[in-house]
Amino acid sequence: MAELLYRLGKFASRRVGVVIVAWLVVLAVAVGGFLVGFKGLSSSFDIPGTASGAVTDELQQKLPEFSGASGTVVFSTADGSALTAEQRDEIGALVADADDLPDVSAVVDPFETEAQRAEQAAQVADGAARLDAGRTQLDAGQAQLDAGLAQLDAAEAQFGAAQVAPQRAQLEAQQAALTASLDELEQQSTALELGAELLALSDGIRFVSDDGSTALVNVAFSEPRLDLQEESKQAVIDYFEADEIDGVEVAFSTDIAQGVPEVFGVGEVVGLAVAAIVLIVMLGSLLAAALPIVTALVGVAIGVVGSLSFSGLVQMVSVTPVLGVMLGLAVGIDYSLFIINRHRKQLMQGAEVRESIGLANGTAGNAVVFAGATVVVALLALNITGVPFLGLMGTVGAVCVAVAVLIAITLTPALLGLLGERVLGRRARARISPAVPVQGKEVRAMSTLRAVVTLLVTVAALLTIAIPSLSMRLGLPDGSSEPADSASYRAFSLTESEFGAGANGTLLVTATLPEGLTDDEVLEKQVLVAQAIADNDDVTAIAPIAVSDDNRLTAFQVIPAEGPNSVSTEQLVRDLRDLPAIESGIALGVAGQAAINIDISESLQNVLPLYLLVVVGLSLLIMILVFRSILVPLIATGGFILSLFATFGATVAVFQWGWFAQVFGLHSTGPILSFLPVILTGILFGLAMDYQLFLASGMREAYVHGAPARLAVMQGVKAGRAVVTAAGLIMVAVFGGFVFSDATIIRAIGFGLAFGVLIDAFIVRMLLMPALMHLLGTSAWWLPRWLDRILPNVDVEGAALERKHHV
Repeated sequence: MAELLYRLGKFASRRVGVVIVAWLVVLAVAVGGFLVGFKGLSSSFDIPGTASGAVTDELQQKLPEFSGASGTVVFSTADGSALTAEQRDEIGALVADADDLPDVSAVVDPFETEAQRAEQAAQVADGAARLDAGRTQLDAGQAQLDAGLAQLDAAEAQFGAAQVAPQRAQLEAQQAALTASLDELEQQSTALELGAELLALSDGIRFVSDDGSTALVNVAFSEPRLDLQEESKQAVIDYFEADEIDGVEVAFSTDIAQGVPEVFGVGEVVGLAVAAIVLIVMLGSLLAAALPIVTALVGVAIGVVGSLSFSGLVQMVSVTPVLGVMLGLAVGIDYSLFIINRHRKQLMQGAEVRESIGLANGTAGNAVVFAGATVVVALLALNITGVPFLGLMGTVGAVCVAVAVLIAITLTPALLGLLGERVLGRRARARISPAVPVQGKEVRAMSTLRAVVTLLVTVAALLTIAIPSLSMRLGLPDGSSEPADSASYRAFSLTESEFGAGANGTLLVTATLPEGLTDDEVLEKQVLVAQAIADNDDVTAIAPIAVSDDNRLTAFQVIPAEGPNSVSTEQLVRDLRDLPAIESGIALGVAGQAAINIDISESLQNVLPLYLLVVVGLSLLIMILVFRSILVPLIATGGFILSLFATFGATVAVFQWGWFAQVFGLHSTGPILSFLPVILTGILFGLAMDYQLFLASGMREAYVHGAPARLAVMQGVKAGRAVVTAAGLIMVAVFGGFVFSDATIIRAIGFGLAFGVLIDAFIVRMLLMPALMHLLGTSAWWLPRWLDRILPNVDVEGAALERKHHV
């Protein structure tokens, strides 16, 4: 591999135009594919085969009008006063004409709904009054019949049965009619009582606030959440915002207004600026500092734009391209930096330009290929989770990293060949000396006491930072986490303040009923189920909303006491699912945002151990092959686990507990993004092994060349410390730029990656690992003889190449 990369580097440095044109053609193809194939991104997350998904599938079969996505349009007066009659009429007119919007199946007029509810309540009261009147009338009739029968009995005793037989037959007919009327009255009374009970249970469901200032317009879509196009959501927003109503503000729930976050914003520009400063300080030349950024931007453009070309064939969630940008920029800059840094050192020692480029590509480039392979393996392994959107995110990220590697070992050598010695600043060129190598301070092995203290302090610090991870809750962001000036945040806040927190976390509960029920029996079962659900402490209101044509499935709208991401709502979902069967053959199913959150979180928690096993197992094999050691890969993995849980702890402290929330511009806290632990595990493991590779390979090179094991540790640290420091700072800057994104999802990912790299690169790799390697001494490089014989020598440091092509 090293020899191949050496030749590739020399070829690129000679055929600069060919390489640059080739990459421009690739970029043009990617852009062309994007223009043809890009069909938009989705803001919905879901996993097939979950409990909530099964409920949706059942609804699609029997109650399709309730299986699609839905959202809320919130109308409120600007000054908090009650909506006027004119304003209500204008809202009603908008609602009446909204059915023609794309993929919209129904739009509910809140004022008509409240009027119908009032009418139902009046009908119940009127029915009860009429039943009371009828019962009084029938009681009076029964009293008259009883008196008539008494008189008839007296006449029969005096004149005989034959004489009064016609009168008795008449009275008995009247009694039969009266009894039938009483039975019918009782049936009506039962139905009325059941209806009144359901009406009472639904009392907490409102579409117009008590003060009349706010109204909720429910929009039902014909397509499920995952199939609903962003264009259809945007059409709803455009329609309701087009005709402004004087004195009325309009906002939209996240189901409608949660759009696609911007891929590149101000924060990312600031991150790149910080990275540029680090590069200038590290390389001492503006031209040299510009190269890694230019190559990284080209790689990101090709990887992300090319991946988006397939959005018409596979559904991509909105965060997918952002993750590609994050990784493409970070590793693209770092990988190019490693090669440039090696080339500059060789030039300073008097090497010929093209020979130095080839050698740098065969040594540092070889390490880049293995480091990139580790990251790609970790990202592609996301596909084994069985979560489609997560696997696709990993695949796109892996593509961007692979492109970054290819750019680093081809375009970087070409640009270095174009610049020649100008990659060094004037002062550096003046110091070029082929005869005298650059001398540095003599390296000494650290003391054992220092190693022990470093080990104890770093482990204690990491474990302390990890403590908050013990209380981690997983979920998906709701409207409360949206930007404070966004329409979705206003909708969430208004709904919570005017209708209660639970109105933002409505649950859809289904009940399967026995076969052969009449309409009256279905009503009885509905009341039975509704009462069983209402008996749970955290249920505010419940209302039946539909019954299937075969009377086998009924659906209920349930309003919990708190919002979709609250602990109580999550527990309510679990409690409802755990309820024993109500009577025989009645089973409940639960869907809704809170239920989906739970299903996604639990699914990801279940696959995380398998994912860790596969990623760590494959990466351990790669590291055993590279380092020819058993213990080095094991302690590298152990250090990663410490840094990973410290990252989890810091993320929980900021995004769930609210520590330093103002610093990061957070106005609310909530559960941690459900797929964040898996994403962080895969990406951070790959990046951690990158730094482990660049530091430990230097240690191994020194050890193989005869340095004592403990001295080799510090020689390796000295050789790689500067470039790893710069690379770590660059990654922290790039990832940190995304912390200030408007989208909470992007903020959490950016923070987790930035903090994880900071902890792993500067504490684990540069403090903890050297201390452990020192304490292990020669045993760190132990490898069974039988394994040593069968393992190929990959020579990731390029030692053999250096001997063959001595600078």
